[in-house]
Amino acid sequence: MAMFRSFVSASSQLRQQQQQPNGGPGSLAAPAESIESQFSCPICLEVYHKPVSIASCAHTFCGECLQPCLQVTSPLCPLCRVPFDPKKVERSSSVEKQLASFKAPCRGCNKKVALVKMRTHIASCSKVQEQMANCPKFVPVVPTSQPIPSNIPNRSTFVCPFCGARNLDQQELVKHCMENHRNDPNKVVCPVCSAMPWGDPSYKSSNFLQHLLHRHKFSYDTFVVSPEEPLFFKNDMLLKTDFF
Repeated sequence: MAMFRSFVSASSQLRQQQQQPNGGPGSLAAPAESIESQFSCPICLEVYHKPVSIASCAHTFCGECLQPCLQVTSPLCPLCRVPFDPKKVERSSSVEKQLASFKAPCRGCNKKVALVKMRTHIASCSKVQEQMANCPKFVPVVPTSQPIPSNIPNRSTFVCPFCGARNLDQQELVKHCMENHRNDPNKVVCPVCSAMPWGDPSYKSSNFLQHLLHRHKFSYDTFVVSPEEPLFFKNDMLLKTDFF
């Protein structure tokens, strides 16, 4: 019983210490690694660079990362999907001040660096470059003797669903549609999605340009490395059904 009372007393003291203001004698500082994650852009996953905030939902992004969303007529927040007015996107001076005041350890050399200088430091840090060079190559967990299917669809180049222009990779498809079909009201099938195992070749997107900018900012080849891997996406119904 005495041991139980000691345990309860110790737990109570710990809670009181955690509730004390920052800088107090009993305060417990949050891990420095979490500070960097708190000030990371949800699009590029790096520390904010020239951060901007959407007034309607208060979500913050790098100015450059949010730029593609501002090029369509009815933009949606990339994080919460709420419509917003492009004229009400403002530079986040409060976040910039916090980036200048907080420090976090470099993921390579572990040197404490101001968050506002983190990107520049990582780009020149030899330890980080060494880590990147030593990243292991992808190796299948379970080797297979099955032959590679010969009817795998082309997921490298695509055809414009508006005009039929061919041999466009994802970035070229986005650029082509933005330059030539920005005001085209037709509903079309996304050639990128329809080429995927989970894709529905009959589903027509009501706002194809928004769909391209939000769903295909990054190439699926970055994540899908074998015919078996797309099963992950097959189970993620949002990727298949939450189209524009």
